[in-house]
Amino acid sequence: MPESAWDGVFGLNYMAAERCASAALPIMAEKGSGHVVFISSHAAIHPAIGQAAYAAAKAALLGLTGSLAERWGAKGIRVNAILPGFLDTPMTATVSTKRREVVLAEHHLERFNTPGVAAEFIHFLHDRMPNTSGQVFQLDSRRGFF
Repeated sequence: MPESAWDGVFGLNYMAAERCASAALPIMAEKGSGHVVFISSHAAIHPAIGQAAYAAAKAALLGLTGSLAERWGAKGIRVNAILPGFLDTPMTATVSTKRREVVLAEHHLERFNTPGVAAEFIHFLHDRMPNTSGQVFQLDSRRGFF
């Protein structure tokens, strides 16, 4: 992958999230509370061939999650990350039928998540798990970290 393409992928998938968090965290600290939820990817823990830049960026978000949780926790700020999984969205609609079948076969429950399910989990995490920070949540049924 050309360096400029790598920079673009990393910039979009890591730097943009880091910059948003950096802008919001001081404001949250003034309030004495807040919650940052990064959207990472299964590729962060199980990268696919040809997706090194994307996988590296999404893995960097996991490191950032732990680092920011530790740094800002004393200010009442929580930081977590989710790996929503392969979602049925307009972006994934362009994935070939064959590739979709391969990915689906990796899911123990043989089904994909939806954006609504991911949103419900984020709402649950925010509202019902107030003492949770520095964690990574995989929301699909593929093999996790281990």
